[in-house]
Amino acid sequence: MKIKKIVSFLLLMFILILVGCKKEGNNLVLRVYNWQDYIEDGKDDEGNKVSNSVIEDWILDYKERTGKDVSVVYDTFETPEIMLNNIKTGKTTYDLACPSEYMIQKMIREGMVEKYDYDGKLINVPNFNEYGSPYIQRIFLESNLSEYAVPYMWGTMGLIYNPQLVDEEDIDSWSIMWNEKYKNMASAKDSVRDTYVVGVMYLNKDKLLKIKLDYESGLLTDAEYNREISLIMNDTSDIAGVERVLKKMKKNIFGFEVDNGKNDIVTGKIAINVAWSGDAVYSMDVAEEEEEVYLNYSVPKEGSNIWFDGWIMPKGANKELAQDFVNFLCQPEIAARNMDYIGYTTSIAGDEVFDLVKEWYAVSEEEEGEYADLTYFFGDTISPESKIDGKALVKVDVRGRQFDAQFPSEEVINRCAVMEDFKEMNDDVLAMWENVKLGDFSIWLSLGVVAGIIVIIGGIYYIKFLRESRKKKKKLNW
Repeated sequence: MKIKKIVSFLLLMFILILVGCKKEGNNLVLRVYNWQDYIEDGKDDEGNKVSNSVIEDWILDYKERTGKDVSVVYDTFETPEIMLNNIKTGKTTYDLACPSEYMIQKMIREGMVEKYDYDGKLINVPNFNEYGSPYIQRIFLESNLSEYAVPYMWGTMGLIYNPQLVDEEDIDSWSIMWNEKYKNMASAKDSVRDTYVVGVMYLNKDKLLKIKLDYESGLLTDAEYNREISLIMNDTSDIAGVERVLKKMKKNIFGFEVDNGKNDIVTGKIAINVAWSGDAVYSMDVAEEEEEVYLNYSVPKEGSNIWFDGWIMPKGANKELAQDFVNFLCQPEIAARNMDYIGYTTSIAGDEVFDLVKEWYAVSEEEEGEYADLTYFFGDTISPESKIDGKALVKVDVRGRQFDAQFPSEEVINRCAVMEDFKEMNDDVLAMWENVKLGDFSIWLSLGVVAGIIVIIGGIYYIKFLRESRKKKKKLNW
């Protein structure tokens, strides 16, 4: 009788396990961790649902192709540092995350990232092989990131400004952030990495301008010029010097910000803002539509950062689902939808993206304008009939504004380098940044904390001493 019960129990457990496995297999879950407002959500400007979102369309597409149901858990973060800390805690696991280039490098170095299936090409993300911008693909290959990440959006860091309040001869250099003529008129990023770039480029401005002159004189190739800028932009040999110039800059600017700057320059609170190109486009659009103010965008002559956000698979990710989703995002039609919604520049090329660029910026043959050559970005991903004389040309009437922020010229991107992880110098740079933000107050704050701890410990021992004294007195009285 006991044997029958044991057999029945084991059989029941076996059936439950099988049922559980079947349920898990038919209810796949993809967990995504992305920046806020960084994927098309199927809503209009008023927040009303008008169509399927990109995620909903992938769910339907996956079901049609595989016959399997899948759901998506979608969380957002504000900075790559927050993303990293949350992943490190292990409280929530993700199949995909979308950090910036320097954070991707850091996570790779710390062994936190799964490799894509790769054999010189992305095996399970063929859409990127076919439609990824040849320029972006080259950057990823040169940065040794092709096996670990697929680029999503990209751009430059520069200065958005009000030309009615800022002289054109001043805005082409990072020096404007130290120029007392614009005291309290500019804001910088409340970001150690981005503002470190501003500081180190200013600190080395004479050297950078000499390199630029050598390049323009033909003494350096495009690759050599870009390499020299990269070495300076990512240099940590003089952190004290960077701290010194950033403290001086801090006294001259309006303040540091993460997201407010793109609105502050629209309302006129500031006249200059260190901005990512996507935010610059947003500010220019809003200022023009709501305030009838025309803002411009400039990448300083010393050089700057060319940034990108990319899809990585954290350790333990469901690689099959993750790569399938990324491959879906790399379709030009989907990439154009995301680009249209976000306002940033997609890393995907193709006819649909090229058509969107022309819809936004191109003027007719009869109108005045000049041709901008985007062949470096689109290459052979667009059809021959979309080209003019074999090139990806777009005729635009206004330069130095939205179009150039989204698609910088080859001259500009040659002087922009990829931000790298500081590795063993990260803690030193973070300490420098704390000193810049808190100034001398940080020293007094540290001393105050130490003094406070000493006072508290002293107080505890004093109270303990009084209690012991009272006990002794009581014993003597007895």
